Amino acid sequence: MTNPRAAVIQMCSTPDVESNLEVASRLAREATEMGADMVLFPEAFAFIGPRREKARILEPLPQGGPILEHCQNLARELGRELVLGGFHERCAHDEARSRNTCVHLGADGEIRTLYRKIHLFDVDLADGTRLHESSETEAGDRAVVADSAIGALGLSVCYDVRYPALYQLLAERGAIAVTVPSAFTMTTGKDHWHVLLRARAIECQVYVLAPAQFGNHYGKRVSYGHGLIADPWGCVVAQCSDGEGVAIAEIDPERVARVRCELPSLANRREFT
Repeated sequence: MTNPRAAVIQMCSTPDVESNLEVASRLAREATEMGADMVLFPEAFAFIGPRREKARILEPLPQGGPILEHCQNLARELGRELVLGGFHERCAHDEARSRNTCVHLGADGEIRTLYRKIHLFDVDLADGTRLHESSETEAGDRAVVADSAIGALGLSVCYDVRYPALYQLLAERGAIAVTVPSAFTMTTGKDHWHVLLRARAIECQVYVLAPAQFGNHYGKRVSYGHGLIADPWGCVVAQCSDGEGVAIAEIDPERVARVRCELPSLANRREFT
């Protein structure tokens, strides 16, 4: 019996939703042809653009709208599970605000799991980039592990990766892999992206699946790229090159078990004050 394969997508989303969905769908089909059992989209796959334009494309969950419907139809067409890394969800109590939501779709197109991003990115960078996610986004408050085609999958989004306690909790709840769909800035990405992802893999002894945004989205908004998959030893086993692409790797639960047996850091962890 072969192990399931996960594929992470790298793309450059813009304010053009129709074009973004076309690119995501094309890359998902490519991943399926490569043998992927699950395809993972990056954060904000459907739209990266000005706040005033974003308000128009927000969709409630689980009801959805044209963006969710497109993705559900794609999952059915491919017969594969999809993880929509950062879906722009409308808040029911405040239609001007949104949630940054990771949506796990079954191969039948139905929503299996929802995770709302807990940690929001508020920063003013030296290069002039100013991102205040909390000004328009409502944070989640619940850690989520999905029962997926590749096994127990812990869900997170981008900035969450800087908070190791979340991933330790996901591992405690049985995750053998975690997803970190991202739109990392160029400034932080070039120094921190690989280090943080490999650290989470090593600490929690899980596969890390990190689909990524790359390139110039609009104005000064630029993402680092380098979508990748790291194994539970912290080795990068697949990585996207520059531009649009797909990285794919097997997810081996026995590999996770062996690493946790040979280096029992999770079992050796102690409570302290």
